[in-house]
Amino acid sequence: MVREIVRNRYLYALALPGLLFLVVFAYVPMAGHLIAFKKYRLADGLWGSKWAGFDNFKFFFMSSDWYKVTLNTILLNGLFIVCGLCIALALAIFLNEVHSRLYQKIAQSFIFLPYFISWLVVSMMVFAFLNTTDGIVNRMLQSNGLEARNWYLMPGIWPAVLTVIYVWKFAGYYSIIFLAAITGISGEYYESARIDGATRFQQIIHITIPLIRNVLIVLGLLGVGRIFYGDFGMIYGIVGDTAPLYPTTDVIDTYSYRALRQLGDFSKSSAVVLYQSVMGLVTIVLFNAVARKIDKDSSLF
Repeated sequence: MVREIVRNRYLYALALPGLLFLVVFAYVPMAGHLIAFKKYRLADGLWGSKWAGFDNFKFFFMSSDWYKVTLNTILLNGLFIVCGLCIALALAIFLNEVHSRLYQKIAQSFIFLPYFISWLVVSMMVFAFLNTTDGIVNRMLQSNGLEARNWYLMPGIWPAVLTVIYVWKFAGYYSIIFLAAITGISGEYYESARIDGATRFQQIIHITIPLIRNVLIVLGLLGVGRIFYGDFGMIYGIVGDTAPLYPTTDVIDTYSYRALRQLGDFSKSSAVVLYQSVMGLVTIVLFNAVARKIDKDSSLF
């Protein structure tokens, strides 16, 4: 090991800034998880605060909220992963079928553009569509003789609404990744398939999708690794503190933030975040084991 480092010392030196960044901003802050086991007071600091054991976790687990927000987090992220990757894959395949390079580049730019729009701007766009008084959707309903709805009092529709917004924003980003993998497939496969009489659809099903399966698995694993992490910027930016929508949109991130803001208790909020981190770690380990069974080369570790 030492001989390897000495022989490739310049390569390791190039990696040193990245390693330092990872240690300082990823591993050192993990000491903050101790707050979940203490009665944290700003005046006493992290090390001076008294130990509380697992008392802070009772705040979360002795109420029905933990069950609700956990299910909401898994459901929403599951919808985001499945719908986002499937539609991104379809977009990449369609773009690959476009023969005009100019049209392909223009189409890529348009579907990639939403990725750069901030959630604040997206929330204003959603409000413009679903506003109760003069929203675009309600005006369309009224123009067709239908009754306007208060969409912000209908929690049942919001998982679908948030999924549509997520796909609109991120499908273009993931489609570029899939398109890069598709363009790396040798044309000899398609030429052989055409000689054998395969249609274009059959080529996509039996050549394109199987040969980019490893990319799909890796992106799926990365998504599953964060399945317990709700997109705080998205959900809080769009839903905010609209209490009627909590039954279907309140996730662990928004719950812990609201607990910190309303209770002002760092320890209880840290306990919720620690639960989130542990469940995320367990999930990625389990799904990585499944991925190794399917395709060993596509697993993360």
